[in-house]
Amino acid sequence: MNLIEEMGVRAKAAKTSLATAGTAEKNKALLAISQMLLDNTEQILGENGKDLEQAKANGMSQSMQDRLLLTKERIRSMAGACEKLAALEDPVGTVEGGHVCPNGMRITKVRVPMGVVGIIYEARPNVTVDAAALCFKSGNGVILRGGKEAFHSNRCLAELMRKAIRQAGFPEDCIQLVQDTSRETSLMMMKANGFLDLLIPRGGAGLIRAVVQNATVPVIETGTGNCHLFVDASADLNMAVEILDNGKTQRPSVCNALETCLVHRDVAKTFLPMMKERLDAHQVELRGCPVTREILGDCVVAATKEDYATEFLDYILAVRVVDSLEEAIAHISQYSTGHSECIVTKDLCNAEAFQKYIDAAAVYVNCSTRFTDGEEFGLGAEIGISTQKLHARGPMGLKELTTIKYLINGEGQIR
Repeated sequence: MNLIEEMGVRAKAAKTSLATAGTAEKNKALLAISQMLLDNTEQILGENGKDLEQAKANGMSQSMQDRLLLTKERIRSMAGACEKLAALEDPVGTVEGGHVCPNGMRITKVRVPMGVVGIIYEARPNVTVDAAALCFKSGNGVILRGGKEAFHSNRCLAELMRKAIRQAGFPEDCIQLVQDTSRETSLMMMKANGFLDLLIPRGGAGLIRAVVQNATVPVIETGTGNCHLFVDASADLNMAVEILDNGKTQRPSVCNALETCLVHRDVAKTFLPMMKERLDAHQVELRGCPVTREILGDCVVAATKEDYATEFLDYILAVRVVDSLEEAIAHISQYSTGHSECIVTKDLCNAEAFQKYIDAAAVYVNCSTRFTDGEEFGLGAEIGISTQKLHARGPMGLKELTTIKYLINGEGQIR
């Protein structure tokens, strides 16, 4: 057996006690994880510092360093997510429905854990905690495979969580971290049939594409976010500037950040200078259509089709002036990755049409795409944001990490 198969065997052995554990026992362990993180904040920051030092030496961009960075506040947030998950309803054992057949058999549909979940992700150590905690509460064993950029942070976090659940009476192999960050281990996870019940990639378009194209285990496609904002002719332009600024600059390295702004021609001459003035404060590079460049000048780089199709994850924004709502919808339909899309408008009919015709996991009217997040949606945390349609879509919380079991009770019935 290879490394991943050996970890899978241990995970399957460990997850049996987790899958059958009571909610109170799991919640106690989650609170233990939370306290363990808080008690060891300085140790975590020290290990994260090693990763950041290496990232800077390797020329990692500022926006990607922000993904990698842990602070006391972010550690408190990770600990808080564990506490929130402990407070949420446990989906395991929930009765989804049932009926009595004409022959007297009783059929009950209940929620059960997936089994063993694999997560492949990049330079975001918070995913280590969020993913492990979500899998734990939903009764799943988890095998985590983070990127080499966050190796020291991930190893520290995983060991602390393993210690916490061990002290709470659970096998530590319910949570495992792959410490070999070579490409080979990713490929092993993609082919770990019989050992992984589900594989979830979290990261850039290249990682997600590689997993989807190469995996033979079941995969949920997540994360790639080419997100759009459409400023309608009736929009409150001050509101539109605020939403655009928040969506683009608050944290440009995340999947729910805005990448393209579409502006109705009727308000373009007023809105575009307002937009540029706000974004200049963050030195956002604009890549625009000919009309955008005509209004704002040569400071705007001429946009290409590739720009409109790109998830920049950086201080770069593609801009296009459109003639109608229909043209905006057509543009989004062509380039969207199905993550999060937004319209700013005062026109109720346009708002309803936008939400009806845009095919994405989250479709917003007059609020920021930055809200596409498990915690913001009341899920406690998220395992990822699914941009596919089977079996989950949008932010994936506890329920999305369970599946269905049918329980059938009879009195000797035969067919």
